[in-house]
Amino acid sequence: MLKKTLIPFFMLILIIAGCGGNGGAGDDTLVISGKKWTEQYILPHILAEYIKGNTDYDVQVKEALGEVDVLTKAMEGGDIDMYVEYSGTGYLAVLKKEYNPDQSPEEVYEATKKGYKEEKDIVWLPPLGFENNYAIAMTEETYNKIGVKTISEMAPKSNQLIFGAPPEFYERADGYDPFAKVYDFNFKSKESLDPNLMYKAVKDGEVDIITAFSTDGRIPRFNLKTLEDDKNFFPPYFAAPLIRQEALDKFPDVEKVMKELEGKISSEEMAQMNAKVDIDNEDPKQVAIDFLKEKGLID
Repeated sequence: MLKKTLIPFFMLILIIAGCGGNGGAGDDTLVISGKKWTEQYILPHILAEYIKGNTDYDVQVKEALGEVDVLTKAMEGGDIDMYVEYSGTGYLAVLKKEYNPDQSPEEVYEATKKGYKEEKDIVWLPPLGFENNYAIAMTEETYNKIGVKTISEMAPKSNQLIFGAPPEFYERADGYDPFAKVYDFNFKSKESLDPNLMYKAVKDGEVDIITAFSTDGRIPRFNLKTLEDDKNFFPPYFAAPLIRQEALDKFPDVEKVMKELEGKISSEEMAQMNAKVDIDNEDPKQVAIDFLKEKGLID
């Protein structure tokens, strides 16, 4: 009778012991995550496969954890160690800085890097090589119908248009309210759309205009047209890996490895990878592996 009681008890102790640290990954595991949209499904696997291919570290990917607030809290709490963020997002949404259109992309990146280290002990590693900027996009039919090339030219006609954007855009410091104030918008109506569904919504005419992401492969595939941000409302968005200093101390080779990945992903290459997932229904992890192998970055 005693044996039957003790065996489950010891098994329970082993299970509990194996669940500690980094959300179940273990103290010797580098945990990488991302946001809930296509590019951010691919990028964690690019980081993970590249680090695994060039170090002896154990790496785990926790896919689609959440948007910037969720990921920042997860980093600060030690639940994840690393993810890819965009300089303009970090600068405005996390550090709460005010963007000056006269600032260069490099200045925004360096200020963001400095702020994260001082305030959060999080390290911004070298940029990956592309920017993912907001792009005001519409179908070619709508583009020809309203006959404009810049956002300023579109503003007086905004009362004829239905605007669509992800829910987060309506709450961001670089989002709808300040955007509408700068350009004096008055849209016919506004819709909250899943970022992975908004391209189909504009393509199918459910909305007239969306806040697209410049590296999304559906922009060229759907032949969408974009307008010039002629007042430079949006800041630059360099894509770069972030890592907790505590994790970097534990996995020091990550800094050297990420330095070698600096500038290796162009905007065109990122858009092509996104299109493979969104339109060709390829697996994000396999797309990441194929890219790294084609570039000779892993065997």
